[in-house]
Amino acid sequence: MSMMMSKSYHQTAIIEKFLSRSAVVGVIGMGYVGLPFAVEKAKMGFHVIGVEQNPYRADKINSGESYIPDVDSAVLTDLVEQGFIRAMTDFSLVAEMDAIIICVPTPLTKHLTPDLQYVESVTRELAGRLRPGQFICLESTTYPGTTEEIMLPILSTSGLAVEEEFFLAHSPERVDPGNKRYTTKNTNKVVGGIGPASLQVAKTFYQQTVEHVIAVSNAKVAELVKVYENTFRAVNIALVNELLMLCDRLDLNVWEVLEAAFTKPFGILPFYPGPGVGGHCIPVDPHYLEWKAKELNFQTRFISLAGEINRKMPSFVKEKVIRLLNDQGRAVWGSRILVVGIAYKKDLGDYRESPAVDVIKLLLEDGAEVLYHDPFVPSFECLGIVHESLPLMEENVTSCDLVIITTDHSEVDYETLVRDARHVLDTRNATKDVQYRERITPL
Repeated sequence: MSMMMSKSYHQTAIIEKFLSRSAVVGVIGMGYVGLPFAVEKAKMGFHVIGVEQNPYRADKINSGESYIPDVDSAVLTDLVEQGFIRAMTDFSLVAEMDAIIICVPTPLTKHLTPDLQYVESVTRELAGRLRPGQFICLESTTYPGTTEEIMLPILSTSGLAVEEEFFLAHSPERVDPGNKRYTTKNTNKVVGGIGPASLQVAKTFYQQTVEHVIAVSNAKVAELVKVYENTFRAVNIALVNELLMLCDRLDLNVWEVLEAAFTKPFGILPFYPGPGVGGHCIPVDPHYLEWKAKELNFQTRFISLAGEINRKMPSFVKEKVIRLLNDQGRAVWGSRILVVGIAYKKDLGDYRESPAVDVIKLLLEDGAEVLYHDPFVPSFECLGIVHESLPLMEENVTSCDLVIITTDHSEVDYETLVRDARHVLDTRNATKDVQYRERITPL
């Protein structure tokens, strides 16, 4: 009887705090997922404490300066000045938080196995400070079972009982950086709890911010939802990448084939090829599912093959570069090559897992001199050398033996670029409406 009363009390109390917007929200990890979410919560009247172990980012937040394109600095400044958002670099204020949302990286090891060190480290920090009446939710992408099998045992070392004294759930992030149509607020939110009490708490929490919340039966389902979403994309991108390589053998333009195929009004979805896949999701997430399947003695053939195809695209780009330089009577060694676009996605400065970096690395290793231009990435490091973006001045373009377009940024003047270039290898179909077709080779 006392157990039921305790459960009812803590569950009721935290739900009331969410409904009245009096709850303090902690966001662990203020990156591309955490900062936009924190801002959205603060805009709804919640007081938000961000835990960001990078002092530079914490200082930026407290100064009202956004380092994430999807967050307006003016909005952030206003929220900071009103006292709705603050950032710190430690976990000393965990006891003040009613809801704790974990948005930390979940990378892969060099052997393509899950690396949950950040999730485990944060969970241990929370376990040592957990108090009755708190809600914890993991938003980081991971394999099915992480919340229940990894986080729950650690949190239980606090001596508190899940579903009675604290509540635990998984709600996968669905962030698409640079997307102006779908934001934190209007993107459907999936939630799954460790049990029914945790699910109800999680639903109520997210309903105060997100327009549509979809409840699933448990945390494992929610974890698998996210991994499947990105695996779906990875497999379809691999399909068109393989089609691209086939069209290269057939001497056909894959972009023309795809544009015609996508005119069909049913039974098909548009996916496009490129120099590889980048970002924090598609190159990583399918391997989480692949790893989990192997643990169950199950072979995920589509996922394995898709990863293999997508990973070899930078090498295919290099092979095409070799052919184009051969046509000029030149070798890769000693050639001067201009790469346009380092970011993994157009109109962003994020180059995590970017295939452009892999292409540059391969060309440098073969002895090429590689220059680059990216209006969103002023510099980056490759093979121990810091490279800086060059302006697309005529002399920088004409001095190169080849230009490779690896990211289709909107603000690049492709007409002028092609006019000034000796030849252009376009891996993104960015030059489809440009003149001087004889100077352009599509990937």
